[in-house]
Amino acid sequence: MKKNEIKLTSEQRQELEYFCKKGVHSARFINRARIILLLDTSVNVKATKQEEIAKQLVVSRQVVNNVRRDFQNADNVTAFLQRKKREAPPVAPKVTGEVEARVIALACSEPPKGCERWTLRLLSDKSVELGLIDSISYRTIGSLLKKHNLNLI
Repeated sequence: MKKNEIKLTSEQRQELEYFCKKGVHSARFINRARIILLLDTSVNVKATKQEEIAKQLVVSRQVVNNVRRDFQNADNVTAFLQRKKREAPPVAPKVTGEVEARVIALACSEPPKGCERWTLRLLSDKSVELGLIDSISYRTIGSLLKKHNLNLI
């Protein structure tokens, strides 16, 4: 067997065909299943060439290569047809629960001397001044207070 050759079992082929024909799935994943079906050499038919697959499915040749690689690295067909879950968010949230609680407490406290009430800009400046957070937008403060049904107006 060639290194990049794909030979599907009858169950795998049936699962991919069913996936393409039934249910509601993302077009991207249906295309992935179709690519693997076209690359299959298990039915004693020569695999379709990558250029032909790319032209037929209106994708680039690199997409065909990537799908082939993903299929060969997947544990099973089901894993291949599902999106991999992220282990952690791409960027950790800047505002943690502790910062939220301190900003709310600050908003509920007496406003600074010379001010009648807290404004969103005053709260953001004071939060940075107190070292609660390195920087924060007044709009973020507004969202945070709105989330907890606190109005400053």
